[in-house]
Amino acid sequence: MPLFKRYLGIDYSGAATPASSLKGLRVYSAMPMRQPTEIPPPPGTRKYWTRRGIAEWLTAELRDGPPTLVGIDHAFSFPLRYFERHRLPPDWPRFLDDFQHHWPTDRDQMTVEFIRRGLNGHGSARMGDAHWRRLTEVRSRAKSVFHFDVQGSVAKSTHSGLPWLRHLRQQLGPCVHFWPFDGWTPPPGCSVMAEVYPSLWSKGFPKEDRTPDQHDAFSVAQWMRKTDAVDASGIYFRPQLSSTERNQAMLEGWILGIA
Repeated sequence: MPLFKRYLGIDYSGAATPASSLKGLRVYSAMPMRQPTEIPPPPGTRKYWTRRGIAEWLTAELRDGPPTLVGIDHAFSFPLRYFERHRLPPDWPRFLDDFQHHWPTDRDQMTVEFIRRGLNGHGSARMGDAHWRRLTEVRSRAKSVFHFDVQGSVAKSTHSGLPWLRHLRQQLGPCVHFWPFDGWTPPPGCSVMAEVYPSLWSKGFPKEDRTPDQHDAFSVAQWMRKTDAVDASGIYFRPQLSSTERNQAMLEGWILGIA
């Protein structure tokens, strides 16, 4: 029997401001017996989702909805080197607080580029190096969370999305298990939020008439749906890591589906 009753695949975008309607923000929803379908923004709002809109919608959906697995296409944390360089404690919730203080990309009219240029925030005190990579990025060959301005980069999405993870955690509390930071094995009946990397799966599903952003969100929801159907024990939540690697990954985060 599947662990979840719903699967949400979210293709993220770090462009513009939290209130900007972005064509690159896409949400697909699936159920154990239902193929993924696109979820548009609420009626009467923008044509496309905004980052703020997605966070508010997720808050409402996950607070009272069925056990849901949510896959979001951006990193949930930074490499160990970042914590060491800035002398931060190995504590993920405190990292989110510290990051939002220096990179307040959840504020109205704020963009990642404004902070990178020193026009707002305190980003210069919390910079990273494109050569720093998390264990999960090394294993999956994904780009560094600090590798800006290149094709396929998630740096901007990550720097704009982290404050919204903090927001969701504050709003939802124990309603949602943030994997793997809250533990590698989610409790039964709980919704789970996890980092995903659509490129792992997007080529395995026919693209049909979807745009690249739509197909990425579709692929995330479809992979989660199909995997949960055949792996009721949730082995995909337990990658093959040594005890040292596991401890590091509980701080750096891990990409769902990387064994």
